[in-house]
Amino acid sequence: MTRTILRGLSASIGVVLLAMPVSAHHSFSAGYDSDKPVSVTGTLSEVRLENPHSWFYVDVKDASGTVVRWGFEASTPTSLIRSGYKPDSLKVGEQVMVHGSHARDASQNIGAARDIIRASDGKLFIVGPKGNGDTGNGY
Repeated sequence: MTRTILRGLSASIGVVLLAMPVSAHHSFSAGYDSDKPVSVTGTLSEVRLENPHSWFYVDVKDASGTVVRWGFEASTPTSLIRSGYKPDSLKVGEQVMVHGSHARDASQNIGAARDIIRASDGKLFIVGPKGNGDTGNGY
């Protein structure tokens, strides 16, 4: 009887696990268009250093003065640290300029970041891959 219950429980757990959505890691070109460069200037509102990719969020004022939040995917925390970025290199509330590639879904304010430039001193942080339409850098 115990064996039957364990088999039934194991089968039930297996079915539940198979039914759960799977989060897959996709290539850069699956989500972003390197031929659509994007450059935004605004206030850094959130930094998430996490695997598999870090995220930087920037609040940007549009032409009408409305604040729009942009999300930029970047390299892994380990890659960022190897390239000279430290967890306290950029602080929430700082003015920054982000260059990168726009998401393939142009209706979203999402991009893959290439670099982030701190407005206060012009310090450049390379945080991701270079796109075909690289916008360069500079304030």
